[in-house]
Amino acid sequence: MYTGQVEIRQIPEVEVAYIRHIGSYLDTYSAWDKLSRWAYQRGIHGGNQQFIGISLDDGDLVEESACRYDACVTLPEGFEQEAHRPQVEFKTVSGGMYAVYSYYDTVDKLVLAYDSMFSVWLPRSGYEADDRPCLEFCLNDPMKDQEGKCKVDLYIPIKQRV
Repeated sequence: MYTGQVEIRQIPEVEVAYIRHIGSYLDTYSAWDKLSRWAYQRGIHGGNQQFIGISLDDGDLVEESACRYDACVTLPEGFEQEAHRPQVEFKTVSGGMYAVYSYYDTVDKLVLAYDSMFSVWLPRSGYEADDRPCLEFCLNDPMKDQEGKCKVDLYIPIKQRV
C-alpha cells in the first residue's frame, strides 16, 4: 500500500550480526568496514543478505559523542553465532509494521529524510511511531556510487493511531 512516497510494509523479525559505533552518525564507516570484511570472509554479502543500519539515539536529545549506531547484516538460516563472538555481536531485529521511504542522496542529508518523516508525514498519516528503532536498509555502498550518494530504504516503526 502506498501513501504518497511512503509505503506501509509488514516485515518479519530477522537475526543479525552487528558492530556498534558510538559517536557521530556521520562517522559510521569504520563499523561498516569491519562488518563488511567479517561478512565477506564468511560468504555473507549483499547478493544473499541485507545490510541494515540502526540509529539507536535521537541526535537532538543525546550528545553526538554518545550516539549509538549498529551496522548490521542479516544472517543465513542456521548460522552458528557462538563460533563468531567476540568479533561481532548478535541480536534479533524486530519485525512488524513500518512506513518505508526510499532515499537516495548524500549521507549527511539523511537526517532531513528522518525530519520529514517524523514532522510532516507521520502527523498526517493516521499512524504514530512506536518504540522500536528505525531501520536503514542499505542498498548500495556510497563509496562506490558514481555520485557518492547512499541508497537507503528508511523504515520508521509505526502503529495505528488510537
